[in-house]
Amino acid sequence: MTADADHFVDRLRREGASRYHNEHPFHVLMHEGRLTKEQLRQWVINRYYYQTRIPIKDALIVAKSEDPAFRRMWIHRVQDHDGTDESEGGIALWWQLADAVGVDRSELISCQRVLPGVRFACDAYVNFVRDASLLEAVASSLTEFFVPGILQQRIAAWEKHYPWVRQEGLSYFRSRVSRAQRDSTQAIRFVTTNAHSAELQDLCVAALIRKTDILWCLLDAIHLKYVWNAEP
Repeated sequence: MTADADHFVDRLRREGASRYHNEHPFHVLMHEGRLTKEQLRQWVINRYYYQTRIPIKDALIVAKSEDPAFRRMWIHRVQDHDGTDESEGGIALWWQLADAVGVDRSELISCQRVLPGVRFACDAYVNFVRDASLLEAVASSLTEFFVPGILQQRIAAWEKHYPWVRQEGLSYFRSRVSRAQRDSTQAIRFVTTNAHSAELQDLCVAALIRKTDILWCLLDAIHLKYVWNAEP
């Protein structure tokens, strides 16, 4: 990359890292082992709705591009989550996580217990991707930069603090470490190639910030309901 591209990537990393939801109080409690079984289960239930939105937003991104090479590159993200049948992929691994923490799978899939604030935040992400330019939509995915670190921290925390969770339930987290590294590399290559003006770079940074805000709002809703307002 050129010096200008390096500066742009550094800016994206800096802005994203300062806002990423690994520092949210709910994640801090999770990684310190201070969540109850019920609080952890409710996170699994509510975060599942976000998982179901991921292949939808990625399908929207694929549909925005006129370039077959880009579509071939990006479409694997849909397959990563949906799989080639219902027994594989990220969604199926999240079902496995629900089983491991004691959440009824049919209840999980129904999404009936998803909080309104969580649903609003996740739908806002899909709406943003639908309405944004291809460049902005891809830039919003660059939260993947920070996924490997937080997932490695999460795996270690769950193994240490939540031994009641069956080990196979952590398969989703493990699977995402290498895939997030691959995905962020592809996305940053596209963004740095196509954001060839200061104005476009500003739009990319704003899109990434928008995504971090959405992830933070998702956790705000869970934290408010199940931590702040939890019955003693």
